[in-house]
Amino acid sequence: MLRRLPAWSVLILFIAVTLGVGFFGARATAPAIPTWYAALNKPELTPPNWAFGPVWTALYVMMAVAAWLVWRHADEKKPREAALRAFWIQLALNFTWSWIFFQAKDPGWAFVEILVLVAALLVTILRFARFSRAAALLLLPYLVWIGYASYLTLRIWQLNPRT
Repeated sequence: MLRRLPAWSVLILFIAVTLGVGFFGARATAPAIPTWYAALNKPELTPPNWAFGPVWTALYVMMAVAAWLVWRHADEKKPREAALRAFWIQLALNFTWSWIFFQAKDPGWAFVEILVLVAALLVTILRFARFSRAAALLLLPYLVWIGYASYLTLRIWQLNPRT
């Protein structure tokens, strides 16, 4: 179905869906920032709250462009579908982390979940690299940020054992 649409419109669709996932993840996050999250002990390397929005917006756009590149340039249908399936799985895990950490207020389970996300993202990068080096490279800043988020999640869990 998407093959019938102009490539630019599919790019817009990928961006809209990816940013939409970010938006709904932020809905879990926002109410907890001034209350529960503000009261937590945080590691020294925690960025200021204002930094998360711009960073995540840029990462979501890069993720969407990466997926679009795979969608656009892949010739083999089944491997392309597997690569895009890996993308949607890691995006769902990304969304789920926000709900576990901020809504369930459970840094321990959020840490376990983010490790699964890292693994899913690595699979996605490897699958994307088969079709587009640019797509794989576009996911590397996201991998670095998720690695950093993993550290923050672990340290928050350790610094707040009763949470």
